[in-house]
Amino acid sequence: MRSFFFGLIFGVLIVGAVIWYYADERRNPTAQEAKDRIETGAKEAGGAAREKFNSWGLTPDNIKNELANSGRVIRRKAQDAGTAIADAASDARITATIKGKLIADKDLSALSISVSTTDGLVTLSGTASSPENIQKAITLAMDTEGVREVVSNLQVK
Repeated sequence: MRSFFFGLIFGVLIVGAVIWYYADERRNPTAQEAKDRIETGAKEAGGAAREKFNSWGLTPDNIKNELANSGRVIRRKAQDAGTAIADAASDARITATIKGKLIADKDLSALSISVSTTDGLVTLSGTASSPENIQKAITLAMDTEGVREVVSNLQVK
């Protein structure tokens, strides 16, 4: 569901960008309206992402502090804690899904990040280039169906 929502927003943004690029907004007021709607949608999507990061405590400063204190970052989905009982096939699906998301993201290296899953508990190990990319990796994992908790042992290289 979340993937569909973000995919829909991304699609709207792409279509709007194409319309804006090819339309001369000075002679076409409809193009200006489309541009305004796209900008508004992009701002709303950015706000929703920031709200999600903040609700999970995934700010770059929090990540830096947790890495400095314990060497890892742990986040648990409250609504799923203690209720998800995953089997081996589900764990394999979760791991494969997260690895696929890492491969699709140009800022993250699927070769530098190891993913393992046990009963819905995902452990990320390896390196990332920045706290923001650790945030991105944790978010990708948290947004995967069946994940109930993420433990990140990722380090900034």
